[in-house]
Amino acid sequence: MSQTAIDKIWQQYRQQHTEAPDTYAAWAFGDSEKMADALVELVAEGKKTATASNYLLYEIENEDLPQVGQLNIILDGKGLPKVIIKTTNVTVVPFDEVTENHAFNEGEGDCSLAYWREVHEAFFKRELAPLGKDFHEKILVVCEDFEVVYKKE
Repeated sequence: MSQTAIDKIWQQYRQQHTEAPDTYAAWAFGDSEKMADALVELVAEGKKTATASNYLLYEIENEDLPQVGQLNIILDGKGLPKVIIKTTNVTVVPFDEVTENHAFNEGEGDCSLAYWREVHEAFFKRELAPLGKDFHEKILVVCEDFEVVYKKE
């Protein structure tokens, strides 16, 4: 992760948005460089306007859930900042209750719920395995909608 590049994009954003808070989070989507690159590209293109994460990890890591209005700097696979997003909605639902609309807004694959379930089940299984936890259809999922508020020039 390049903290210098992250600081630079945040300063550029704050020059144009003086009301922006002092704090932000910087992170990448997915669990690999390739996945991070592909997903941040979908965000930059405007195709991906939602994401989903495993609620259990927030509990285990004692981390706050995303909040409406929160700003996040999204990194590519090399840890370089590409876009800043603002959270517009957060819901927590069981895996088997994630909607077709949410799957479509995630912008991945063919944007279907079937595709979403297939790739997210595999992803959540990879996250849960080192914790000794099993995947099941009722695990809680944090569904987050967002909008791009700044793109790196």
